[in-house]
Amino acid sequence: MRSLDFAPLYRTTVGFDNLSSLLDSVSRADNSAAGYPPYNIERHDNDNYRITMAVAGFSSDELDIQTEKQTLTVKSNKVADTSDRTYLHQGIAARNFERRFQLADHIEVTGARLENGLLHIDLVREIPEAMKPKQIPIGNGNGKLIDVKEASRNAA
Repeated sequence: MRSLDFAPLYRTTVGFDNLSSLLDSVSRADNSAAGYPPYNIERHDNDNYRITMAVAGFSSDELDIQTEKQTLTVKSNKVADTSDRTYLHQGIAARNFERRFQLADHIEVTGARLENGLLHIDLVREIPEAMKPKQIPIGNGNGKLIDVKEASRNAA
């Protein structure tokens, strides 16, 4: 795999720190850790998403989901099996893991549920009212501009 140099990006941009650090972290990701546990990312519509992780063998008490600074972290804390078992083949991976997902602006986790060995995490994009498009009415020219100084004198 070839590595990418993002230095030109850092020299010519201002205010894109989050994007550049995201590209940097993705380029340094360890591919060996990327396989466990397997997961899907679904998009239901423009604002609703779901991450589904295959976590067979884990109970809800052994899983931890947190969000901090646009990062969703799913961790496991599997209690060691102290029973005296002799496995002829052990194919079910029950090891601890930590999986991180970078979330875009205004993406919030709305819920999580464990069902049939699958952990479903629902996400929604909630754009604040101040950032939503607004329709500006166009006047016909008969309106009067408000004199700020006069309005403040009348209010006092």
